[in-house]
Amino acid sequence: KALIVVDIFGQSYDAQKINALAKKHKLYVIEDCAQAPGATFENKFAGTLGDIGVYSLNFHKHIQTGEGGMIVTDDDHLADRCRLIRNHAESVVEMMGVEILKNMVGFNLRMTEIEAAIGREQLKKLPKLLTKRIKNADYLNSNFRVPCVSPAPVRDMSKHVYYVHPLIFNKEVAKMDRQLFVNAVKAELSATELREDEGVMIGCGYVRPLYLLPIFQKKVAFGNDGYPWNLHKKKYQYHKGLCPVSEKLHFDELITHELMRPPMSWQDLDDVLMAFEKVWKYRKELK
Repeated sequence: KALIVVDIFGQSYDAQKINALAKKHKLYVIEDCAQAPGATFENKFAGTLGDIGVYSLNFHKHIQTGEGGMIVTDDDHLADRCRLIRNHAESVVEMMGVEILKNMVGFNLRMTEIEAAIGREQLKKLPKLLTKRIKNADYLNSNFRVPCVSPAPVRDMSKHVYYVHPLIFNKEVAKMDRQLFVNAVKAELSATELREDEGVMIGCGYVRPLYLLPIFQKKVAFGNDGYPWNLHKKKYQYHKGLCPVSEKLHFDELITHELMRPPMSWQDLDDVLMAFEKVWKYRKELK
């Protein structure tokens, strides 16, 4: 068994607490650091904090190869298992003398040589791109002057690399709905160049808590008989209120935006700040 932890938005997970919990219960830690390449916690890189680190390289990440990703581990046994699962494990385990056959149904997930070559060049650009993101986010954090919106804090001993820039909205201070406020901010800004169809890259919440998705609510995944939920007599419940912090953030408090990405200039960032300030100034007209 394993814990899967997510370095959400560009900040690594709390490795001290999670790793201690995993050690206590003899669990592996699989670190999803798709949004945090180059982030650090206690001077260790995200992706190296657990037993396995998983990176993503699809088109909207810090660097990209179009699609694909990478797995890292310093455990030779786990590395071999990952290679087998990636590439038709069931057809080669016999000739390789693999004795532990559980979870050895393989996939066909090989990255192409072209994608790998692009990835190697993209890695050379990563430090410069991260420096720009961090400087832009720091500039926004230092200059927000809107009482109902505050930048999310960064954990001690962490370097945040800002896949997105998370903000916390205070409905009681704003005395209005979050969506109304965000829509007004979007109306003050231009769509992102080359991604015009997406409009202004700012939104409310992030991803709805997964247990509220239809697959969990209806317990239908493989076939129509409730597999895998019907394997045990346990009654699984996926009701609202199961993860109150996540729900409060998604439905009420969290604002995420990508308006700190390279090549945003200081002038661009000032436009973002002024949009928030203008909406706050004229909030009574919105209501």
